[in-house]
Amino acid sequence: MTTLREAVQEYLTMRRSLGFKLREAGKGLLDFATFMEQHRASYITLQLALAWAQQPSGVQPAEWARRLSVVRAFARHRSATDPLTRRFRRRVYCPTGQSGRDPTSTRTLRSDACCERRSGCPVTADCGPGPTIVCSAS
Repeated sequence: MTTLREAVQEYLTMRRSLGFKLREAGKGLLDFATFMEQHRASYITLQLALAWAQQPSGVQPAEWARRLSVVRAFARHRSATDPLTRRFRRRVYCPTGQSGRDPTSTRTLRSDACCERRSGCPVTADCGPGPTIVCSAS
C-alpha cells in the first residue's frame, strides 16, 4: 500500500496529465500530506480533514471551505484504493434565517449536525454524514 504522500503525488500526476493545472490545490494537498504525517495518520478522516482545513484561523470561512474541497476531491479518489478513507459529501449551505443580513457573512465551517438541527433548513434532507459547510448554529 502506498503512503498518503505517494498517493497525493500519484493523484496530482494523474490529474495534471488530464490537463488540470492544480497549482494551488497541489500545494494544498502536499501541505495536507505533511499535516497527516505530523499526526501519524495513514488514512483520511473527517476530523483530520476539518482540522487541517481550519488551520489558518485568520482567514474567512470561505477559505476553509476551499481547502476542505481540495481534500474532499482527493479523498474521493483515495477511497477507491484505501477502504479506511472516507468519502466526504459535497458542501451544503443552509440559510441563517436572519432577515436583512447577508447569508455569506454568517456562514462558518461546522459539522452536518448544525444543518440537521435547524428546522426550516430547505436542504435538511440532503444533510448527512461527512463535512458540511453550513450557517452558524444558534
